[in-house]
Amino acid sequence: MPVFRLNQSLVFPDPELAEEGLLAIGGDLSVNRLLLAYRSGIFPWFGEGDPLLWWSPPERALLRPGHLHLSARTRRQLRQHPFEIRFDSAFEAVIGHCSRVPRPGQDGTWITTEMRAAYVELHRAGHAHSVEAWRGGELRGGLYGVSLGGAFFGESMFSLEAEASRAALAALDARLAARGFTLLDGQLPHVGLMGYGFRTVPRPLFLVELAEALRAEVRTGPWA
Repeated sequence: MPVFRLNQSLVFPDPELAEEGLLAIGGDLSVNRLLLAYRSGIFPWFGEGDPLLWWSPPERALLRPGHLHLSARTRRQLRQHPFEIRFDSAFEAVIGHCSRVPRPGQDGTWITTEMRAAYVELHRAGHAHSVEAWRGGELRGGLYGVSLGGAFFGESMFSLEAEASRAALAALDARLAARGFTLLDGQLPHVGLMGYGFRTVPRPLFLVELAEALRAEVRTGPWA
C-alpha cells in the first residue's frame, strides 16, 4: 500500500490511491492545506505524538441535508425540553469539549493540541463552524465542522446532557437544507451515523458528489 510523504508544496496525491484509507504523511495544518484537503475528499486524523496522517477512506458516511432521521422519542424530548441553539458563539469551547469527552472504545483523543489550534484558525478564516445547544446559559452539547460550497464536513460532537448533541445535529441539518447545501459528510461510516439516516457511499461516488457540491458559491464568515 503506497503512502506518500508530503513536503512544503501545497499538493495532495490522487485520493483514489489511498487503498485502505491512509493516503499521505507529513505536511502541515495550515488553513490553505486544510481547505485543499477537504476539497479533495481528504482529512487529517492522527493521535498525540504521531506524525500528520491524511486519509481518504474507501467508504464515506453521507447525508443529504433535510433528511436527518431522529427517533420519535428524541423528537418528543426536544419538543418538550428544547435547547437554545446558537451558531459560532463558542467554537473554541465546543472543540475543547469534543477533545475531552470520553468515547467508548477509544483510548485518548485524535483532537490534539495541534489540531485544536489549526481548526480555531480555520474558524477565524470563516470556514469552520460550531453548532451549540445551550440550557440555562450553559453549553450542554454541540458539534463542529468545515463548510465549503454546498458541502459540510462534520468533525466531532459532544453531549453533557441527554439529547444535546442531537439537538445541535438537527439544527445543523435544518440550516444546511435551508441554505441549499447538498452534502453532509460524516467521514467514517459507523452504526451511530447510520441511525441518523446517513448512507455508506464508495469513494468514487463520494468524490463525484463532492465535486458537484463544491460548484456552489463558497460562503465564508460566521454563522451567528
